[in-house]
Amino acid sequence: QVQLVQSGGGLVQTGGSLTLSCQTSGQAISPYAVGWFRPTPGKERDFVAALSRSGDTTYYADSVKGRFNISRDNARNTVYLQMNSLKPEDTAFYYCAAVQRRTIAIMSHEYDYWGQGTRVTVSS
Repeated sequence: QVQLVQSGGGLVQTGGSLTLSCQTSGQAISPYAVGWFRPTPGKERDFVAALSRSGDTTYYADSVKGRFNISRDNARNTVYLQMNSLKPEDTAFYYCAAVQRRTIAIMSHEYDYWGQGTRVTVSS
């Protein structure tokens, strides 16, 4: 079992950047595939980005492709979501997630562990 603790987020102007972090409470993150999700109208946890256990495969939602980057630092047991060129429609709570029994996952129901969420607000 792994506990995920999120940090980062906050208020930024349109076009700005933020980095979200998701760190385990001491457990190794390396055996887990990881992802980021956010609520959207009609979907409690909508896919944003995913990173494989090996770190060599990434997937992104079309809405964030080219602007967001997911990465991991296994030595720090931390996953990051670098968000650039932010838009007001990116405003949401963001949740990191982890799963050990998948190589990579893009559906929220595939994930077993979740962070507490962190709010991102993009002002116009």
